[in-house]
Amino acid sequence: QVQLVESGGGLVQPGGSLRLSCAASGFAFNSYYMMWVRQAPGKGLEWVSVIGTSGTITYYIDSVKGRFTISRDNAKNTLNLQMNSLKPEDTALYYCARRRVGSTRDYDYRGQGTQVTVSS
Repeated sequence: QVQLVESGGGLVQPGGSLRLSCAASGFAFNSYYMMWVRQAPGKGLEWVSVIGTSGTITYYIDSVKGRFTISRDNAKNTLNLQMNSLKPEDTALYYCARRRVGSTRDYDYRGQGTQVTVSS
């Protein structure tokens, strides 16, 4: 079955960096677009970034452009999100997700999430 397991979250000061990783299994990872989505306290889910199957196509929500970098390693079935210059408004539960085929921003599977807290 499809499994997505995130890691790398934590508490960081404003301006700091974190690198999130997601280990994928149970499906042909290199055949799917992958996503990071997040949910801030008291808010709905928000897509953050999408990456194409080979890693050459990437999209970002405006609020993270220039600060976050999505990448993937198809040999290791791993998805990553490098987050720099973190802001308190980046505080959220971050999920790795498999983009639904034929969709732009919808997903069909996601992991359990990893908490990112940006605070001084």
